[in-house]
Amino acid sequence: MAVVALIIAGGKGSRMHQDIPKQFLTVNEKPILIYTMEAFQHHPEVDAIAVVCLKGWEKILKAYAKQFEITKLQYVVTGGKNGQDSIRNGVFELEKHYNEDDTVLIHDAIRPLVSAEIISDCIIKTKTFGSAIASIPCNEAILQTEDGKISSGSYPRNLLRRAQTPQGFPIGRICDIHRRALEAGITNSVASCTLMIEMGEQVYFSSGSDKNIKLTSIEDFDIFKALLSVKRSDWLK
Repeated sequence: MAVVALIIAGGKGSRMHQDIPKQFLTVNEKPILIYTMEAFQHHPEVDAIAVVCLKGWEKILKAYAKQFEITKLQYVVTGGKNGQDSIRNGVFELEKHYNEDDTVLIHDAIRPLVSAEIISDCIIKTKTFGSAIASIPCNEAILQTEDGKISSGSYPRNLLRRAQTPQGFPIGRICDIHRRALEAGITNSVASCTLMIEMGEQVYFSSGSDKNIKLTSIEDFDIFKALLSVKRSDWLK
């Protein structure tokens, strides 16, 4: 069975207040999107890469892929008006080329530090359980608020997981979920895992990492650059 990485790069990144989309910002003369694509390019179990790209940036993406030798890139799909729309565009395109039991790994373009171990575990869990959501424990206190200013309630953190990507599914299953969601009028779910749950499905967890950060702010870019330069001490287990 084939494994395809579907990288979602359809966002404008307006919260960054930069002149170009954050997935195309460069660190050490390499675009963020290329760091992300390289993780799947170098993984031996990933057969192909598809990218859902912000409209108007498709040619730039293809040029970068050629420059950095991303040879697994096979499909470039134009993004939609929101994340759910973009993912649907991507999985519907893959459905034309792959079998329903082939695996798609849906991954944020702005999570460039996804490791081979995270990708491998997502593949294994997807093939075993029919879904896999990269996730990590919630170590912080979680407080409930209505206005962002005060709180009088909290959630037990041992009952919570922080969802990351990749999020893996059989291609036929995730396409079916998107069709059902359209029929139900669900059009702006924040992630594939939340869409599954909103449609009454359960999902299984796979391994994530605190290093698998999502670059949504300038501070996140600072952390990313620092992590790129860090080598773990040999004595740490």
